[in-house]
Amino acid sequence: MAKEDYYKLLGVDRNASDAEIKKSYRSKAMKFHPDRNKDNPVEAEAKFKQIKEAYEVLSDPKKRSAYDQFGHAGVDASMGGGRHGGFGGESFSDVFGDVFGDIFGGGRQQRSSVQRGSDLRYNLELTLEEAVFGTDTKIRVPVLVTCSECSGSGAKKGSSPVICSTCHGHGQVRMQQGFFSVQQTCPTCQGSGKQIKDPCGACRGQGRVQETKTLSAKIPAGVDTGDRIRLAGEGEAGINGGPAGDLYVQVQVKEHAIFTRDGENLYCEMPISFPTACLGGELEVPTLNGKVLLKIPAETQTGKLFRLRGKGVKPVRGGAVGDLLCRVQVETPVHLTKEQKALVEQLSESLSGGGKHHSPQESSWTDGVKNFFDKLTG
Repeated sequence: MAKEDYYKLLGVDRNASDAEIKKSYRSKAMKFHPDRNKDNPVEAEAKFKQIKEAYEVLSDPKKRSAYDQFGHAGVDASMGGGRHGGFGGESFSDVFGDVFGDIFGGGRQQRSSVQRGSDLRYNLELTLEEAVFGTDTKIRVPVLVTCSECSGSGAKKGSSPVICSTCHGHGQVRMQQGFFSVQQTCPTCQGSGKQIKDPCGACRGQGRVQETKTLSAKIPAGVDTGDRIRLAGEGEAGINGGPAGDLYVQVQVKEHAIFTRDGENLYCEMPISFPTACLGGELEVPTLNGKVLLKIPAETQTGKLFRLRGKGVKPVRGGAVGDLLCRVQVETPVHLTKEQKALVEQLSESLSGGGKHHSPQESSWTDGVKNFFDKLTG
């Protein structure tokens, strides 16, 4: 009896990819497997064997090429007839173990026991001056380092890890769940494939011990709160020879007594006396680079902003240096003597005759309030 075409058996065309062939085989094999066809197991077994035979040929590049050229005659001899003479006692899970291995946890390959160390974070507080100009500082960080006693193997000096007795070095074990055989990480060796029979006394078999390292950290000029500085390889040591993680230094800038920062600009509040505000004058203004003289024009009002260009911060990522912006606060005199109060009263009487001429903002505000109430009553 002539054999049915393998491509037709799997329901794929002759240009089908390996993935398409595998997908179709999985679907049809599940449909015709005898374990799932209790009502007609003989017919199902025969169909299942044909599908399995077709898949084994078409999933093998060499056999598929021979089949494409010569048909069944090109593969019958190479397949060794007796291999497909019966169902062979294969269970449903045996047939689908390789097909579903990628779904349920990794086929038959051992998971690598070499792992990169964890990254660490260190919060560093800086003064505004340190953040603006940069600094070199020392930090102390508790970190897991490779055990010097066992060189990270976890085994006592003079001994070495042995093949895991549970998974026999594969790193995974197979567990039966209904029709499926599920691959899972070995609970004994955690996927490494090895066991430590005689653990190192210093690290208790972990291969790493905790130490406090003192590191030098170069803080670049211009950093601000929220910036991170990466120290490569200064995190936790890797496992079984894996690379170390990184240490990230998280910057937090402390509040300053005089200045506040907004990006590349600095701000400060500058109190001036009432006479200086009226008559003008010069004030010494602090900057992060020293003192400068600021000329205050006569009749300066509270809230006026003076800009000192180039007295701010040079951004850490490049760009022009920011400015220092000083906001004026006119200070009202306090603790006046009788004589001083009399002089203020005298000045007030003198100014009251000027109206809008001497107090334009007050007069404008008063007119606005009057108009507001006129509209309400009107």
